[in-house]
Amino acid sequence: MTARLWRVVLSGDERSFLEEVVNSEQGAPRRIRRARILLDLDEGRDEGRLTQREVAERSGVSVTTVVRVAKDYAQRDGARAAINRKVRLKPPVESKVTAEVEARVIALACSQPPEGYGRWSLRLLERRIASTDGIPNLDHSTIGRILKKRHFSLA
Repeated sequence: MTARLWRVVLSGDERSFLEEVVNSEQGAPRRIRRARILLDLDEGRDEGRLTQREVAERSGVSVTTVVRVAKDYAQRDGARAAINRKVRLKPPVESKVTAEVEARVIALACSQPPEGYGRWSLRLLERRIASTDGIPNLDHSTIGRILKKRHFSLA
């Protein structure tokens, strides 16, 4: 029997909400499974306490999943947050390409190519951007995406 590090004590509203999710059987299977796990882990239930191993076997998941669901319930804002996906607030890395950068790349691509070249290539633009102040270093594939997004052709 594994020790319970995260307690799950459901209120009446949470219990009725989770039972509604399980009984409706509509929505993401992961959400329904997590709701079942929380209902089985509830320490205030009438049928008696189940171990985490028993809950895992009933739900068809590993004990680790049961522990993670209990941890989500304890650390987040109750049952509703524990069964739903976490919403990422922003991308992990901010994009270097802003509207101003796009405008400067397109302006550079519209200008005359350097002496000895008939037209701009993506790698030539990449080298020019690397030597230009105010524009972050961009890969030639990123430059190509910028130009494609704006329907700009180097030909």
